[in-house]
Amino acid sequence: MSTDFDNDRKMTSIFERYLTVWVGLCIIGGIFLGKIAPNLAKTLDALSINVNGAPVVSIPIAVCLFFMMYPIMVKIDFASVIKAGKSGKPVFLTLFINWCIKPFTMYAIALFFLGFLLKSFIGAEAMDLVKMPFGLDLPVGAEHGAGVVVLQDGIKMLQIPLWRSYFAGCILLGIAPCTAMVLVWGYLSRGNDGLTLVMVALNSLTMLVLYGVLGGFLLGVGKLPVPWQALLLSVAIYVALPLVAGFFSRKWIIGAKGETWFKEKFLGVLTPVTISALLLTLVLLFSFKGEVITANPLTILWIAIPLFIQTILIFAIGYAAAKFLKFKYEDAAPAAMIGASNHFEVAIATAVMLFGLSSGAALATVVGVLIEVPVMLMLVGFCKKTTHWFEK
Repeated sequence: MSTDFDNDRKMTSIFERYLTVWVGLCIIGGIFLGKIAPNLAKTLDALSINVNGAPVVSIPIAVCLFFMMYPIMVKIDFASVIKAGKSGKPVFLTLFINWCIKPFTMYAIALFFLGFLLKSFIGAEAMDLVKMPFGLDLPVGAEHGAGVVVLQDGIKMLQIPLWRSYFAGCILLGIAPCTAMVLVWGYLSRGNDGLTLVMVALNSLTMLVLYGVLGGFLLGVGKLPVPWQALLLSVAIYVALPLVAGFFSRKWIIGAKGETWFKEKFLGVLTPVTISALLLTLVLLFSFKGEVITANPLTILWIAIPLFIQTILIFAIGYAAAKFLKFKYEDAAPAAMIGASNHFEVAIATAVMLFGLSSGAALATVVGVLIEVPVMLMLVGFCKKTTHWFEK
């Protein structure tokens, strides 16, 4: 790869060299902030756009994600997006892994670990109360799937084994491959930004069609309603908004100041913004969810094990397939990343809508947030050390 390309992807030495350390400190700092200032965390967490009673878009997180995504979007030469869209093999590989492999490996891995290997640690007899499936009105005592209808505070709930509730949350993560955040991972791994953007767009559209279908099939709780509003809203805010802002501001700035000023001055100011916004996002996320995590430390570990294994497996499949298909490194890295990562915002919103805020399923999707960034940063580092595996 060229020197210009390398220089374009450098943040600052202190960010680049110790990024994993900063991530760890921000996670700890977020949890600590949630403990010492719980009212602040609850107030910020309450600033959200709701759909069907579920918080789909957190406004503070959306602001942070905008500043995380905008510096990446504004650097993209959108002529390269059109060119990248003609690269059929990387796009096909991404869609195949995301929708034909990943949901089913997640099902198998989560079932093996949560339903068998770790079941005794979770509690074989432990139960969870979740919302009744939409449109279902059964009498108290009736059985539905693996659950029984019970009356809780005057409201009909479905009582199911706790491990099945965690299992459901893992499934919701498995059928929600990453959209917006993969632009950050692709950028840090020095991948093809144009191609990554094309894959993000196609993946977002595919989610609208397949998310509900696969969810209903794999969860086995009857027909899973497609969270159209949640999906559309999250894609619009997390992807479309920074994309449009990047496109028009790039065009305007280059027209007014010239390409040299844009590259040497404007982009220089933006250089550390993406990582700074990522770190602030982590502080906010874990200040919101810190109480849940600290109250269930061992449970977090049991759920994290299958999620971690799934992430590594899907990345390995994508990276190996890219090598076999003779991709360039710049195409191989984002093609493997997009499947390995998860769209945890949509998974959390769907878990809350379907099962309830206090359900084990919702907790499992929060664990997806916990392991997402450290594991993906590890894979970014692995990618950068293996660029020589691919053709120049």
